[in-house]
Amino acid sequence: MKNSLNASPRSAQGRPDYFGLHLPEVPAFRALIRAVECRLLAEVEMPEPVLDIGCGDGIFAQILAGGRWLAGVDTWVEGVRQARARRAYQYALIASGTRLPFADGAFRTVVSNCVLEHIPDVDAVLREANRVLGMGGRFALTVPSHRFAEMLFVSTWCRRLGLRGLARAYGDWFNRKARHYHCDPPERWVARLDSAGFAVDRWQYYLSHAALQAIDLAHYYGVPSLLWNKVLGRWNIARGNWNYVVPNLWLRRYYEEPAPNPGGYIFLVATKTRVLE
Repeated sequence: MKNSLNASPRSAQGRPDYFGLHLPEVPAFRALIRAVECRLLAEVEMPEPVLDIGCGDGIFAQILAGGRWLAGVDTWVEGVRQARARRAYQYALIASGTRLPFADGAFRTVVSNCVLEHIPDVDAVLREANRVLGMGGRFALTVPSHRFAEMLFVSTWCRRLGLRGLARAYGDWFNRKARHYHCDPPERWVARLDSAGFAVDRWQYYLSHAALQAIDLAHYYGVPSLLWNKVLGRWNIARGNWNYVVPNLWLRRYYEEPAPNPGGYIFLVATKTRVLE
């Protein structure tokens, strides 16, 4: 799926520059993660209508699909309000992924971008995704991998200094702070999807060990963004190109890196092959 924004900056290869599009809208670490996910999803054929489970504030969908996706759902009330305001979906609804307010077979594609790891009863969401998809429907999802915590900067350097207990403690703290309930290997996700009536067509890692270290540090670099967002209602104090010099010099290389093996995140594309009883 190609980006539909008329004024999109474009890469040397003619593709939308998803990193450049995200930088004015979100903190730098989030811009990197979401830009890579946009690039991966843009290469997937996603027949309409499309449902986004865990739509958040709608920035990701607006950049990737330009408001073409039919529906987005989330339990975050303020995020849904923002998604409606930016018209990221035709319908943005407050609803749980464990109980979707749609008829059986209502969609041909379901997307869940870095959401499933935050939901304790993830199997219920997968069953609901199966229910609302027609037979042969496409399910595209991204999640942190089992290597996520150990690839973070602080975890990495504690381990290199022989402080393995501190490395584990930092990774555990970060996952708790991020509300990660599921950071599992690809085999576990393939098994979950199979139990939920899907066959995985392909999967790949994304964001290398070096990228995860940068993302960890960029969380702290982005602390002032929390203040701007509280005071100004936006993540960046200004939108001039000068404001993105450091993120471009530091993080763009990871947006452009080839797929790693292993990586800190997993991208999966699956097809509904059976109806659950």
